Amino acid sequence: MLANVKFTNFKSWPRLDMPCGKITGIFGANSSGKTSFIQFLLMLKQTKDATDRATALELNGDLVQLGTIADAIHRHSLNSTIDWTVSFDLDSPLVLRDASKKRGAEIARGTRLNISASITVDRQAPKSSSLTYEIGGMQFSLSLKKDTTHKFDLRAKRIGKGADVFKFIRAQGRAWQLPGPIKSYAFPDQARTYFHNASFLADLEAAYESEIDRLFYLGPLREFPQRDYLWARSRPSDVGRRGEKTIDAILAETSVGEQRNLKANAHLMPFQEMIAYWLREMGLIEKFRVEEIKEGSNRWQAIVQTRKGASEVLLTDVGFGISQVLPVITLLQYVPKGATVILEQPEIHLHPLAQAALADVIIQAAIHRRVQVFLESHSEHLLLRLQRRIAEEVISSNDVKLYFCDAQKGESVLSPLKVDMFGNILNWPEKFMGDAFNEAAQAELARLKRMARSAPRK
Repeated sequence: MLANVKFTNFKSWPRLDMPCGKITGIFGANSSGKTSFIQFLLMLKQTKDATDRATALELNGDLVQLGTIADAIHRHSLNSTIDWTVSFDLDSPLVLRDASKKRGAEIARGTRLNISASITVDRQAPKSSSLTYEIGGMQFSLSLKKDTTHKFDLRAKRIGKGADVFKFIRAQGRAWQLPGPIKSYAFPDQARTYFHNASFLADLEAAYESEIDRLFYLGPLREFPQRDYLWARSRPSDVGRRGEKTIDAILAETSVGEQRNLKANAHLMPFQEMIAYWLREMGLIEKFRVEEIKEGSNRWQAIVQTRKGASEVLLTDVGFGISQVLPVITLLQYVPKGATVILEQPEIHLHPLAQAALADVIIQAAIHRRVQVFLESHSEHLLLRLQRRIAEEVISSNDVKLYFCDAQKGESVLSPLKVDMFGNILNWPEKFMGDAFNEAAQAELARLKRMARSAPRK
């Protein structure tokens, strides 16, 4: 689970520091920097998956297209540095051991993992200049030697007071120079070759990769529904960034008899029934199922009943909002427990009542399935439902982090919204969700003026 995200000089952000919750809501006007924050996380994910180990940041991949480093760096300043730190709360303690000692003496142990990297620009390309991992009071870093541009030092030290309890032991032989970090988060292979007791560095990298692998994304633009779907009996990793693999995911879970429940010790229901339950709770349909057109055809149809007594029809023949929210519900139920899901405008094409109910879908996944949710939204109705559930003690205000993004001077600024135990936002920004009061007041003034003009003169 992501605990904190920090970075400097990325797109419209000169700096960002965002503590994360079980649910993290990001609100703000268009072009205020909300999407840039999401793009940063997606860039880290596609960098991890990049085939080119020499790259420092994968700017253009399957998840996000950022152009050149000049496009991605703040104010296109190639003299600036992109520094980033990402913190994770691990499900279980990570234990690092010294392989050079008998029985592998313990070096560090902890559940909070911090990774920091610094990216400069060299010959129009991003270049890693430092890498640091922190866990259990220990810090392991790879950084440039003084007065060099390509020679690196590998160091370990205790954070804060106290004598260092561990030192890297150099292998005998020629003192080869260490190259820089790989893909901004990994130590070069030479670090484990040149030092007798550096094998545990792979454990740090594996922990980071595991957390990044559990990061899933659904974008704001989703595929249109189809009259039928071809399923090749595959199991997708998610529903696709446009929701194009939603039916595949539903069928994959159905084929193995996967079940879900709403809370601990509650009645288990088949995966499709859980999807139908939430669509019904949102007031969108009465029944939902996916069935094969003909046995063995591998072609499937999504069938819905909108109201009791109504005829069953295909997903293509009902309101567009159902097909647009179906990937959201499916993804939250499909990803493994402990995953992190990023949702951009999940409320798109939904009417206000359904937007509010969508908050309950997210809360259930966050509390019961332990799915961390990052939510970028423009929906006042969704926000109000979140506030209501905090007041009703369905979810704690400590588990919900809300932020307002603004960029009045061309630079994005993040303002934490203070939410009390009753769900009140104590520092509500001006025109946070528009200016409904002023709109109503101006409309009433206009009515009074028209009435005055049309009144008969005495």
